[in-house]
Amino acid sequence: MTYCVGMLVEAGLVMIADTRTNAGVDDISVYRKLHTLAEGPDRTVFAATAGNLSTTQNVLAQLAEGLPPTEQGALPRRIADMSSMFRVAQLVGEAIQSANAVIGKALEAAQVSAGVSFLVGGRIGDGPLALYRLYPEGNFIECQKEQPFLQIGETKYGKPILDRALQYGTELSEAVKVGLISFDSTLRSNLAVGKPLDLVVVPSDVGQPINQRRIGVDDVYFNDLSARWSLMLNEARATIPDPPFMLG
Repeated sequence: MTYCVGMLVEAGLVMIADTRTNAGVDDISVYRKLHTLAEGPDRTVFAATAGNLSTTQNVLAQLAEGLPPTEQGALPRRIADMSSMFRVAQLVGEAIQSANAVIGKALEAAQVSAGVSFLVGGRIGDGPLALYRLYPEGNFIECQKEQPFLQIGETKYGKPILDRALQYGTELSEAVKVGLISFDSTLRSNLAVGKPLDLVVVPSDVGQPINQRRIGVDDVYFNDLSARWSLMLNEARATIPDPPFMLG
């Protein structure tokens, strides 16, 4: 299983993904699920992925090589040539549809789900940061200010803290903290999601550097955050009055 989250606040973009894949309790592996699709002076695009690994790799390979041109004699269509993040999302969606057409039916005949989901985030040129969620059919939605996060994979354990603590105006460092708490909750409740975690932070200010980090099992900050969060939850619970119908 997988858990990935993207958070788009006024101050920037945060994307986090786990690395655990499994085909059963005795077949667990580590694969990177947070990928750099484009990085250069005029564009920065990242993707987090969940779902069938072979379909995912097919999609990523298509994007790396370029999709077939729409006009005879034209060059393959690559993310490096897209004029906006919307066009990037369209291209990724088309690659998902193409992968489904090539291998989807064979996998489904073997009763194996071919579905994949992508989070695609970044910026093209002077345009604003954007974040999209792409579905297994290749359609997509864009992240909005009213709910400044998108999730894929095993989402239910990490969603409550995002609902309660993340707003569009949340500071970037605070958004990273909330995202890591979301992962801590998921790691505690689902063994199919596991470290290392991959993290990328893209500030809205183009003059600020992009921060990429891998969070391993022994990461000091994450383990301290996990311990503090557990302690504070228990302390907060203890301060809530007992139900009145249980008294006397």
